Amino acid sequence: MHELLEDTVQHTMTSRARTVAPEMTVGELLHLFSAEQRDAYPVVSNEILVGIVSSSDALKAFVSNDVSLRDHDVIETTVGAIMTCHVMTVESATSLRHALQLMAAYRFKTLPVVDGKNHLKGMISRNDIVRTLARRTPCDTLPSNAPAAGYYSIA
Repeated sequence: MHELLEDTVQHTMTSRARTVAPEMTVGELLHLFSAEQRDAYPVVSNEILVGIVSSSDALKAFVSNDVSLRDHDVIETTVGAIMTCHVMTVESATSLRHALQLMAAYRFKTLPVVDGKNHLKGMISRNDIVRTLARRTPCDTLPSNAPAAGYYSIA
């Protein structure tokens, strides 16, 4: 299984990653999170990765220490005001092992994949890696009495 993780991010990443602009409002972002069931979006301006915004970032804006902010004000706040600007990234030549190590160490679910000029090339997620490993791993280790769907029932 070790050699499976030596493949590069380029072969596993989602290359057509959905991005958001820093000018998008929190209200618009909440609709995206709801519709697309994602945990985070890369924030891109002029084709350059400038940050990442997670559903946690959006929700934290509602519990700000600034008591003068009303919910309406938060809804109109821009993604640029709540995003994380210092983003850990990987390049497409990064091994899956290294990407997974970063995800585990920092508890990230996704990492942006960029080139040398910080142009977004895609996103690599834990789910992408799981799918790749599952495709390349023989599935002969399930007990013979396992349900057809591959789930175990707990009695």
